[in-house]
Amino acid sequence: MLPPGADAVLVRHGDVGVKSSSVQAGMERRLRDNVGAMLADRGVDGEVEREWGRVVVRTSDPDAAADAAADTFGVVSASPAVSVEPTLDAIRGALAETAREHYEGGTYAVDARRTGDHAFTSHDVNREGGDAVWYAVEDDVAPAVDLDDPDLSFFVEVRDEEAFVFLEKRDGPGGLPLGSQAPLVALVSGGIDSPVAAWTAMKRGSPVVPLYLDLGPYGGPDHLARAEETVRRLAAYAPGRDLDLRVAPAGDAVQRLAEATGRTRMLSYRRFMYRVAERVAEDVGAAGIVTGESLGQKSSQTAANFAAVDRATDLPVHRPLFALDKQEIVARARDIGTYRDSTIDVGCNQLAPRQPLTAAPLESVLADEPDALFEWADAVARDTERAEVVPA
Repeated sequence: MLPPGADAVLVRHGDVGVKSSSVQAGMERRLRDNVGAMLADRGVDGEVEREWGRVVVRTSDPDAAADAAADTFGVVSASPAVSVEPTLDAIRGALAETAREHYEGGTYAVDARRTGDHAFTSHDVNREGGDAVWYAVEDDVAPAVDLDDPDLSFFVEVRDEEAFVFLEKRDGPGGLPLGSQAPLVALVSGGIDSPVAAWTAMKRGSPVVPLYLDLGPYGGPDHLARAEETVRRLAAYAPGRDLDLRVAPAGDAVQRLAEATGRTRMLSYRRFMYRVAERVAEDVGAAGIVTGESLGQKSSQTAANFAAVDRATDLPVHRPLFALDKQEIVARARDIGTYRDSTIDVGCNQLAPRQPLTAAPLESVLADEPDALFEWADAVARDTERAEVVPA
């Protein structure tokens, strides 16, 4: 709901506010720029300003601007608002106009926050603002106040130079501004888990470089198309950034691996996969690898097996979904819009042996693994090509 005369969007962050002053300032500037990029990508009019503890969008389309801001990593919530002078008279007037347009009965409350030096307190705003709402509507409805669980809340935020009146807080993803952390290579398979992991890494500030391993005969004709579609969805959260999908031609190497290995095959495959990702990371300046693996979800994803396969790379392997159940991962995929394009069995299901090991020591993996495995991985990484992905 928009208050009459809405001309701004008040944008809040969360974790950014617990940083040191210098770090917070830098992250707020990055958040300001990211919100601006999201507005531009969607063709929404707006000038984005940074204030201490807030980002403010000045716009003629506060509804669309609030939606855009609420899709930006690092944003906890966004509110379309009307800005007024930071005086009790101006605030009362804005509340009265808003009440006349939106209050149709039931209970209400005024919820005010204040920062800076003023001749009044937030309690004064609550009391006098509540009176302004009451007097504005008492001839048309029977107003009732409920400070604990109102049907309609009138929010006021008073800052040094202006005050904002608004009616809603649109939830954002939270996290940190994208680009505030080092980039990561994100292994994407076309399945459900990997795009959720990539999105979660982005939420914590790391841009991702998506990497898809084409498994040849162990993949499927639409696996790459599914991976492209899910990456396209991710790219919509990162306007102006390179999210082109890197495609590694791994079919021949995986075929040789399948012929040479038995029960440790999936562990050697993961070691191969990490090695390819490490080489791509070196090429693009990424600081680690992110995967969609979850503890115990598959036979190759046990704690013991993770200990064996992680030795294949000197880079950290990040698993944002490590402790999530499959149902939680699916729910998150639906929320971020990647579920529909990733509901397909991925190629590693065809690659897995009939009786895979669930707790293979590294020595057993190495004994069964082709000596040339990492040479194959290095060659595949050199042949990796970029597939341009344009956000939908």
